[in-house]
Amino acid sequence: MTLDFKHRSYFSEQLLAWYRRGNRDLPWRRSRDPYHIWVSEVMLQQTRVETVIPYYHRFLERFPTIEALADAPEDDVLKLWEGLGYYSRARNLQAAVREVKERYGSVVPDTPEDISTLKGVGPYTSGAILSIAYNKPVPAVDGNVMRVLSRFFLIEDDIMKPATRKVMEKLACELIPEGAAGDFNQALMEFGALVCTPRSPHCMTCPVMEHCAARLEGMEQELPVKKKAKPPRPERRLAALIEGTGEQEGKVLIRQRPQEGLLARMWELPHGLAGDSAGQEDEALAIGELHEAMRRDGLSITQVQPYMSAEHTFSHIHWDMQVYRCRLAAGGDLPDLLPYHYRWVGLAELEQYALPNVFVRIFRKYFKDMPAS
Repeated sequence: MTLDFKHRSYFSEQLLAWYRRGNRDLPWRRSRDPYHIWVSEVMLQQTRVETVIPYYHRFLERFPTIEALADAPEDDVLKLWEGLGYYSRARNLQAAVREVKERYGSVVPDTPEDISTLKGVGPYTSGAILSIAYNKPVPAVDGNVMRVLSRFFLIEDDIMKPATRKVMEKLACELIPEGAAGDFNQALMEFGALVCTPRSPHCMTCPVMEHCAARLEGMEQELPVKKKAKPPRPERRLAALIEGTGEQEGKVLIRQRPQEGLLARMWELPHGLAGDSAGQEDEALAIGELHEAMRRDGLSITQVQPYMSAEHTFSHIHWDMQVYRCRLAAGGDLPDLLPYHYRWVGLAELEQYALPNVFVRIFRKYFKDMPAS
């Protein structure tokens, strides 16, 4: 690892001046309320700024205070989060907010020791809240910041290693100008997002290009060093879009996922994992596997017809989903005969349920395809 520290003050001063000359007007930058900043930082994890903005407005309109979010039903929180993905972020945020209400009188803690004990609040989130809301000289090191520091100071170690992150956090802390922690940390984030980008960094408009070690060594495209993550595991899934009849005409059957694990307690189409032999070229075999998956869940289906395909990628799994329209066997559509975690819902009622985005897309197509009654 090579660290050139002699240009630290240059880097900090130039970057801060660049930020203050004209940063983006983002809604969370209009507030110093630690709760508002906390919400924005959680939403921004692994999500683009443009996507987050409308969610941020809707979320704070519905839950404007710590107390409002702490007291809300979890289903309401997940419904407002629908489409952002990574739903554990929303659950952890609400759990942590409840801790703040109970332990700190609804005041977000202003020390690293206290705030880091809250559920889901790691070093980056705590640093962002403490520096932006309270102007505490605490670093907030995310992927953008590590990329910037790797290039300017020519840090060639793998940024996925904990030891490298510790070096980055120590360096970032030492770079914070006195009295300007919030602006400086936001400057680092902004600079990484707009100028020192992952691919094709804009070196010719960079405010610190003169002393950037990676540019001087011709290594700006090679840094940061980052070990490639494993690609998501592919899974082929068979989903049943079960249509109601009689009193349930115009409705579809959804089920709630288990209390723990992936997409916990959210609602979805019933589906199962396809076997290796159920390829797309063997529709009859796939339908047979779908029948078996539904029987394991206590359902008997009939009139099964291919409908559509859909895909969804999680951090570790890629779902390739084949969706089949079908109905329950005679008499099986009575609500009191269904397993407890199933519901008949129409288009309007779906608004009350938190659904993973892949199923939102399927339902939008389905209800759009339905003839007007």
